[in-house]
Amino acid sequence: MSADPSLGVFLPESEGADIHESVLPKEVKTVIVKNFPNSFLKTDLESKLRDNGVTKVIVIGMMTHMCIDATARAAVDLGFEMTVIEDACATLDLSYNEHDVPAEQVHYSFIAALNGMYAEITSTEDFLK
Repeated sequence: MSADPSLGVFLPESEGADIHESVLPKEVKTVIVKNFPNSFLKTDLESKLRDNGVTKVIVIGMMTHMCIDATARAAVDLGFEMTVIEDACATLDLSYNEHDVPAEQVHYSFIAALNGMYAEITSTEDFLK
């Protein structure tokens, strides 16, 4: 979520901040609200994970080039094992000056950069096996 009104889609209690019904948890024990791409930054995520003996973090979601990348790198820096389920992540087209980069290239560039050093990269199908 964002506290920046110019990013209205991510404002608290907006449609963009809602958990999609297809991935609603069956039982909610903890909800962590984040305001930065790195899910660990200024949240209690790390302490909640450690308090519950979690050593491995699995990441899916939006957007590969922002939240997925920032969270994966931070998790590893904090000593967690990291898995990214690449086909359960997505991003969007980006541009810089006169260079347009299609979403698929953005996605796989970041996945390739995370692969090995920062995360085990897998597909949903392989993860569920």
